[in-house]
Amino acid sequence: MPKHYRGRRSRIVFIEPAETQVRLLSAAQTAALDGTLNVIAADPGAVKQHATASALRDYQHDGIRVIFYATALGSILIVTYVEVD
Repeated sequence: MPKHYRGRRSRIVFIEPAETQVRLLSAAQTAALDGTLNVIAADPGAVKQHATASALRDYQHDGIRVIFYATALGSILIVTYVEVD
């Protein structure tokens, strides 16, 4: 991530399939996802690359999985998949 973006949180945007997944979550699942998104937005570069698509990042922790990719400067994260157990 470029040096001038360190310390700034990235903006998170959901594409349609991920939006649908989020709408189906319970209130408790949504709260858990919120915390996860905050962690990802704070340092998206620390999230490991997806196994089959190097442009994608794959975050998995405590039953939550978020797959996303970042814009060129990392200021916007585009979420493509959400899963919350």
